[in-house]
Amino acid sequence: MADQIFVGRRKTSVARIILRNGNGKITINNKEFEKVFPQEVSREDILAPFKVTETSGQYDVFVKVNGGGTTGQSEAIRLGITRALISINPDFRPKLKIEGFLTRDPRMVERKKYGRPKARKRFQFSKR
Repeated sequence: MADQIFVGRRKTSVARIILRNGNGKITINNKEFEKVFPQEVSREDILAPFKVTETSGQYDVFVKVNGGGTTGQSEAIRLGITRALISINPDFRPKLKIEGFLTRDPRMVERKKYGRPKARKRFQFSKR
């Protein structure tokens, strides 16, 4: 069976995930998982789908992620892993849906408007 690539997105981050049977090794951009995400919160975010489905240590994860910051990247990876787990076993879907891992967060940065320094901020008003 050929490896299937699953995509997760968040803000401007895009993560491409490949899941294979293994012993739980996670490789992100050809680097170790802990080196790319030193914050514990981001690591827990990525591992959450495995904890919910009780499949920790059963799959090796290969990730290519780019764009955005660490939080956006970790949540994009989480969405990709969730989609991959559902394709492996559709019975995981209800558990993951309850946790909210299937929802793609639609929030994006608002564009800058002309005549203003940022999207909503205005230049200082001078009456005289």
